Amino acid sequence: MVESLELSDATERVLQACERIPSGCVASYGEVGVQAGLGARQVGRIMREHGHLVCWWRVVRADGSSAVADRARAHWDEEGIAHDGERVDMRAHRFEWDG
Repeated sequence: MVESLELSDATERVLQACERIPSGCVASYGEVGVQAGLGARQVGRIMREHGHLVCWWRVVRADGSSAVADRARAHWDEEGIAHDGERVDMRAHRFEWDG
């Protein structure tokens, strides 16, 4: 669970959605946004400031790319997430949300 910090409701929803993404899976900013009731850009802003509290490397762009791929690669490798160094294989690793 997310640490007890004074976070906005929107931030809490985004971080809680990220915590649902299991090891070896990824989700796009838009998919996290649907779960949190926000837009992809809002999710991106929240992740930029608070993503360190959760598994930030599991949230990528819709095409599987990441602006922080250089830092995410080690995490992707550790979790067995297929990637080409810049982009993860969304078909193989996309998390299927349950409602």
